[in-house]
Amino acid sequence: MAHPNSRPRSPKVCPVCGEDVPPRALACPECGADHNSGWREGALEEAGLDLPAENFDYDEFVKREFGGGDGGSGIKPVWGITALVLLIAMAIWIALGVM
Repeated sequence: MAHPNSRPRSPKVCPVCGEDVPPRALACPECGADHNSGWREGALEEAGLDLPAENFDYDEFVKREFGGGDGGSGIKPVWGITALVLLIAMAIWIALGVM
């Protein structure tokens, strides 16, 4: 049987969020990291985060995700018609409600 004092010691500063960790704490009070999730040796070196590569091109990403159009495409006709129909419906509703 393991001795109660044989549990891993908590760090003074959380390696995940950088906050101070009280002595004998089982987890970081700020982010909840513990020995199983982030205090063990080499936890920060593992490929746990899906970070973009060093040569990440933000402009190319935006173009791919949001379209690379000319930026001046304006409102699509379907939304203009929808807005017009809603305005007419609201005007009729208000006119009938006032009478």
